[in-house]
Amino acid sequence: MRDLLDSLYSGFPIGYLITWQSADVGLKDGSKSSFRQILIDGQQRITAMTAALVGQFVVDKSYKRKRIKIAFNPTTEQFATLTPVIDKDSAWISDVADFVNATSTFSATKEYMEANPDVDVAHIEQALQRLSAIKQAQVGIITLAEDLDIETVTEIFIRINSKGVPLSSADFAMSKISSHGQLGSNLRKLIDYFCHLSVAPHVFSDIAENDTSFAASGYLPAISWLKHDNSDLYDPTYTDVIRVAGIKEFSRGKVAALVSVLSGRDFETRTFSEELAVESFDRLESVLLEIVNQYNFQQFVLTIKSAGFVAPRLISSKNALNFAYALYLKLRTEKELNEGEIKYVVRRWFVMSLLTGRYTGSFETAFEADIRRVNEVGALQVLRDIESSQLADTFWNVALPMEMESSSVRSPYFLAFLVAQIHGGSRGFLSKNVTVGSMIEEVGDIHHVVPKNYLIRQGLNDRSEYNQIANFALTETPINIAIKDKAPGDYMSLIDAQIADGVLRLGEITADLDLETNLRVNAIPASVRTTSAESYHAFLKERRFLMAQVIKNYYLAL
Repeated sequence: MRDLLDSLYSGFPIGYLITWQSADVGLKDGSKSSFRQILIDGQQRITAMTAALVGQFVVDKSYKRKRIKIAFNPTTEQFATLTPVIDKDSAWISDVADFVNATSTFSATKEYMEANPDVDVAHIEQALQRLSAIKQAQVGIITLAEDLDIETVTEIFIRINSKGVPLSSADFAMSKISSHGQLGSNLRKLIDYFCHLSVAPHVFSDIAENDTSFAASGYLPAISWLKHDNSDLYDPTYTDVIRVAGIKEFSRGKVAALVSVLSGRDFETRTFSEELAVESFDRLESVLLEIVNQYNFQQFVLTIKSAGFVAPRLISSKNALNFAYALYLKLRTEKELNEGEIKYVVRRWFVMSLLTGRYTGSFETAFEADIRRVNEVGALQVLRDIESSQLADTFWNVALPMEMESSSVRSPYFLAFLVAQIHGGSRGFLSKNVTVGSMIEEVGDIHHVVPKNYLIRQGLNDRSEYNQIANFALTETPINIAIKDKAPGDYMSLIDAQIADGVLRLGEITADLDLETNLRVNAIPASVRTTSAESYHAFLKERRFLMAQVIKNYYLAL
């Protein structure tokens, strides 16, 4: 803000503002949204100028309105953010806005001279004249025509803003929404506040106290439940909300296409209609209220949790989560399936999309193709078709084990294995009582079944080898410490001994059946007892297959 004023004062260029003329659209109150312009580039500069030169309030992170004052020193010709020290120094003009908007700059100049009698009068007069002239400074504006196609405007928006804070088509969609009169302004705030409250429930009182116009709009009660919400499994961003709305209500996977819909585009005739624009905003309002609805949101989160996803870090794709929520809302609206069937479809669809990487890469195209297919034949049939073609035996027996040749603990397949264990209530590796789920939620170690240092001593020094996900198992910290660098045969013999005599040496398992069950749910092959550095790769291959079968059984049980 200070640097911008300095540039205006010095006559330096500050760049063009770029706007897009929004189409003339009727609003609910009978007025028109004509002559509204969507700002493509220059938001920060406009905010700075209106705050520093006009004296308008800005909203801080706590949603409190405050004035940001810029001071000016005519002697040094410096600008600075006002501080208590500067405010007490007569050499500074405390608020540039007060000076440039004064009824008479002559009087303001005279007051400054009287407070600073020893200054160079000619220099001060010249400096204050230049300061006053800032309000006449010309700022160039490039206006994009309203008939320019949405894709082009969106691309311009993204490219121009790529030099500063990276912006996306979702940012453009938010700008489009806010341009639609008071309704659009409130809907944008509804999205923003919903997303913010999902992460920081404590700011609700700040919003209610400081944004009185939104509080009076009737939308605030729709998100008031979030002030008591402490779940973090699904914290949507505004981009996520835009995507869910586009998929659910408009069957559009691409955000740019949603902007076209909100502009009143008829995709069949390739024309724009005022009636369609008004209808689209009515539908947007409806779907946003569905998205932020407490029952809908919490039931969806419970559905995802019931599939074993008890922590955000277990979810490898936000896109998959967004589509699942859109699908959940769509199925509830259609009412063709009962609640149990809806949750069955949503759970399976979500896990299927994670396992197949369905919404990675060109995910917007996949969104659109899937939702259109759902519209044609129904979600249950589409799910069955996908399972038949992509989750057949070859996937579980060949493709999935191959995908597990990875050393990343963020691998969606390793996460799927952990989720499968959580869903099945499995105990951690060599644990009698502590479950994988409790370790994910509290504390637990990712243990090397064949210890890392043991493999290194045997000559396997490559991280990508000893850190294979097929060598990982979730383990209690005391068990992990007790195993340390022992060969698998050595630490398994300790378990055998405590089963024989009941004296605890490693964990608490004291029965053959408990050990057999534990190895099975952790997908540990019987060959672990004889695994060495030489047979390590054979062990990995065998365990990958067993892990894939655990995931398969989990999926079929959803």
